[in-house]
Amino acid sequence: MSRFTEILIVSPLPDGKNWAIMKDFGYAVGSEDSEEVINVPLGFLTDFASVPRFFWWLYPKWGKYGNAAVIHDYLYWEQIYPRKKSDSIFLEAMGVLKVNKFTARILYLAVYLCGFAAWKGNQRRKKKLGKRVLKKFRGKVTEWKGLKKELESN
Repeated sequence: MSRFTEILIVSPLPDGKNWAIMKDFGYAVGSEDSEEVINVPLGFLTDFASVPRFFWWLYPKWGKYGNAAVIHDYLYWEQIYPRKKSDSIFLEAMGVLKVNKFTARILYLAVYLCGFAAWKGNQRRKKKLGKRVLKKFRGKVTEWKGLKKELESN
């Protein structure tokens, strides 16, 4: 049975757009007989739902679908599955969270129809940056530039 493996704990980053995962977090896909777990590691960076600012009044970056958006961000970065399957897992995870069916369908269609650019962009960025995970959380880092340097040093 599909389920989230842990409670999601995040911390905002100084750039005001990204959040760091503060505790290992995951999602189990499939049935209990053949369960596959997607593990999002400590320090992974997410921006939650990549909703254009104009639509935030209707679909904010964080909502009942937030946990599913983190899993989707991780799948789009790591690309362990094809994009279509990653989008399907996003839809399934929103179902587990009991997101309103209309909202879930709109968000799914948005990534299904418009996610190609993000997918390709992540392929390029991943080649340059590697993992999108902070190794350490340093209290003295207060700007995104410092966090980006830390990412690039991984």
